[in-house]
This record gives sequence, C-alpha cells and structure tokens, in this order.
Amino acid sequence: MKRIGVAVSDALGITAQGLPTLQRTRLEDDLEKIRQLTDEYSAERVIVGNPLGHGGGETTMSRHAGEFAAKLRQRVNCPVELWDERLTTVQANRALRQTGLSLAKRQRAVDRVAATLLLQSFLDFLANARSRNAEVGP
Repeated sequence: MKRIGVAVSDALGITAQGLPTLQRTRLEDDLEKIRQLTDEYSAERVIVGNPLGHGGGETTMSRHAGEFAAKLRQRVNCPVELWDERLTTVQANRALRQTGLSLAKRQRAVDRVAATLLLQSFLDFLANARSRNAEVGP
C-alpha cells in the first residue's frame, strides 16, 4: 500500500532484474508511472503480485491487488496478470538479512527484491510449461 516493487525480465524472458521501487502517491499517478515503464521497456505483459492467504484463498489485500490490476489493464497495451506472491517478502527479507545489510538498507531494498523473486517465479513457470510442452511434442 506504500510502495510498488518493480522488476523486468531480460529480452529472452529468462532472468528478472529489479528496478527502483516506486513510492505510492495517488492511484492515477501510480498507474501512469507503470504505464510509462511498460512503454519504456516494451513490456509484453505486466505481472501483479496477488497476496493470497496461506491456504490459497482470497484476502483483503488480494482483492485490492485485483482491483489495481483491473485499473491497470485499462491503461497499458499488454496483458496484466495476477501471480501468487505468497512468501516473496519473507524470502526477500531472508535473502537481504544474509547479505549483512543494515536494517535501513534492507527496508529500502525489500520491495525490489520481492518483485524480482515474483517475476522470476513467473518466468520459471513459463519455462517449465514450455519444457513440458516440448516433451509432449506433436
């Protein structure tokens, strides 16, 4: 609700790289900034983290994410998909703690790292799906 972690993939869709975290302002400004990023990076799709509950059910925050994604779909020229983000922030905090960064630096980096982990999980899913389809063949 305060920040938006942003990441992009390489041209081949293999690896995710974090971009600077966006500080939330007004919804319209946030949507416009993301639209600008999709244009700048020629995005083929936007992945929005979906904070589902531990059992996979909808939460108040996942409803907010769904509403945000719906509004974003009206702004960008590519598909917008929700992707399960459970535990990405936990994983990001764990990874940052292991680096020995100060608490202040970890807090500034956690959204970028979580966005990178989220996108990487999506890219890995796509790669696995392509691999499974290739194994089946025509």
